[in-house]
Amino acid sequence: MRYERHGSHAVQSEYEEKIVQVNRVSKKTKGGNKIGFSVLVVVGDKKGKVGVGLGGAPDVSSAVRKAVSYAKKHLIIVPMKGKTIPHEVRKKRGAAIVLIKPAPPGTGVIAGGAVRAVVEAAGIRDIVSKILGSKNQASNVYATMEALKELKSFHH
Repeated sequence: MRYERHGSHAVQSEYEEKIVQVNRVSKKTKGGNKIGFSVLVVVGDKKGKVGVGLGGAPDVSSAVRKAVSYAKKHLIIVPMKGKTIPHEVRKKRGAAIVLIKPAPPGTGVIAGGAVRAVVEAAGIRDIVSKILGSKNQASNVYATMEALKELKSFHH
């Protein structure tokens, strides 16, 4: 949980942030190597809103801040049926294929690292998922986001 500054006092942010991946990247320049960090962050309010952001900066904390602000600007709303999702989705994005299925209450989150971060931030409690295809964390997170966007709620 993170605290944000509003005026003179710190207010607890309603979003939970999860850092999925921190990558040290370096660029060759004539003065030597310029190193930086690329950070993949998932933010969610645990009530059906979730966003993902990729931030890069010379130091980790700035990269995290950039990623979080991007993720907050690009939140999606996930339709939920109780504590699970309305139906099964299989989504391919690039080489990453993600399969997410609704699960009966009490199942918990059965998901790998990348999918788990996204669905937990969204507030989904019972879900079964499988990552097929890519081992790339970033691709899998984006594929999960695409899969959640595909969800339609039935009770209108």
